[in-house]
Amino acid sequence: MSAEKQVNYRVAEVDKLIHEPARYSIMALLFVVEQADFLFVKNQTCLTAGNLSSHLSKLEAAGYISIKKKFVGKTPKTFLKLTKMGRIAFDAYRNKMKALFTASF
Repeated sequence: MSAEKQVNYRVAEVDKLIHEPARYSIMALLFVVEQADFLFVKNQTCLTAGNLSSHLSKLEAAGYISIKKKFVGKTPKTFLKLTKMGRIAFDAYRNKMKALFTASF
């Protein structure tokens, strides 16, 4: 197999759900914390509330994050957390990307 075909094959193995830049930012942020509230993630990723909600829905549907809504005092808050499956998927994504960029042809 030619080097170009090897690279294309390896890129095809990358989790496309995580690879999208906004979802990658969300996953990377949640990977390094136990949980975060919606406003914190919104501010850190510079996404609009609607855009963030849309990406969170896709990640939640895939089982990568859990979304919990609670009242803190009288204020409603939304908390986001990577699931075990999400941690495994993000770690696998990182390893595939490292392998892709360090591969010698």
